[in-house]
Amino acid sequence: MSTVLTERAKQVSLAYRITQLVIGMACMVAIANLQYGWTLFVEPINQKFNWGRPAIQVAFTVFVLMETWLVPIEGWLIDKFGLRRLFILGGALVSIGWVTNAYAASLATLYLGAVIAGIGGGIVYGGSVGNALKWFPDHRGLAAGLTAAGYGMGSALTVVPIANMIRERGYESAFFAFGIGQGLLVIVLALIFRAPREGELASVGSGRLQQSARDSTPMQMVRTPIFWLLYLMFTLMATGGLMATAQIASMATDYKVADVPVTLLGLTLAALPFALAIDRVLNGLTRPFFGWVSDQIGRENTMFIAFALERAGKVLLLMNAGNPVAIVVLSGLVFFAWGEIYSLFPSICTDLYGRQYATANYGLLYTAKGTASLLGLAGAWLVAVSGTWVIAFVIAAAFDIAAALLALLLLKPMRIRALGRAG
Repeated sequence: MSTVLTERAKQVSLAYRITQLVIGMACMVAIANLQYGWTLFVEPINQKFNWGRPAIQVAFTVFVLMETWLVPIEGWLIDKFGLRRLFILGGALVSIGWVTNAYAASLATLYLGAVIAGIGGGIVYGGSVGNALKWFPDHRGLAAGLTAAGYGMGSALTVVPIANMIRERGYESAFFAFGIGQGLLVIVLALIFRAPREGELASVGSGRLQQSARDSTPMQMVRTPIFWLLYLMFTLMATGGLMATAQIASMATDYKVADVPVTLLGLTLAALPFALAIDRVLNGLTRPFFGWVSDQIGRENTMFIAFALERAGKVLLLMNAGNPVAIVVLSGLVFFAWGEIYSLFPSICTDLYGRQYATANYGLLYTAKGTASLLGLAGAWLVAVSGTWVIAFVIAAAFDIAAALLALLLLKPMRIRALGRAG
């Protein structure tokens, strides 16, 4: 009888864990346009105000900085006051940020909207990934990947509607309508979202991968060399991906292929919206896929494969940028090989430093994305000054191969030694 009850409890626990995972994924879907829909607004804003692409892209950099560099503090607040209160606040800020963009008549106001949306997005992003890491220590890579997939794929269904609304009613209407909708969805989901309580996951663990039995605080974590190696690698990989995220529309426009019809998989669309839709889907699918792969063959081995694949995709994209079919297919390859960083890095961070402080710890590592956004802005400046995309893409491809080699040659032995001592 007791055996039956124990098994039933396990089944209920698994179902509830999956429910919480799905809620986190849905929250990520709700905020995805904050980053991945931005590229659609750059040209319309520039056409209206003639501020110049680099000045407008500063707003994207400000958003990423706010969305990343404040996550450690937001993670601490989530642990202290709970997911529900912080997510309600995050949902409100997400709406206010995009509504501010809708009425922005100056760069300063546009940047203010980016600050507000970035703070709200950071609360939702950091809290959702941190919660997935806590609920699924037995499938950490897959759980983090599925949650991050919501962010990567979340804008796929709205790329065309946003583009249509911008074309038919103006970018201001798109900012307003989608901003309100996205924020309200987060607020509603916040009412049923929570972290695991003490003892609920006492018997759950991974049998394949080494995981630390000790929970390290953020301050203990930053005193270890391996954290700073992870930070460097995350920065290298995030730089090229963010550059592509923010600039792909401008690149397609410069090469005069944005509006050229492309037929693939029985569908015919203009090259740019087709590329953006496929990019979002593949950028989402890669996160659970490579997260699952890393649960099977190890984080560093998976990093090497994915990072090298991204390098190849960027080189091929640069060589074929004037081909509309290549823009669609190869940009998809780049995004597929890039998005997995948002499942691999949180997973290995929690493997190394434990579950209790997972949200705050990954929040500190996630600030590398903010650092990368500054380098991505430098990439936009390089393009503007040089008049070519070659230099920026070559540098980004070099970052990819450097991170791939660091994963195998340095990170792997350091991680084995660190967990051996902590074991």
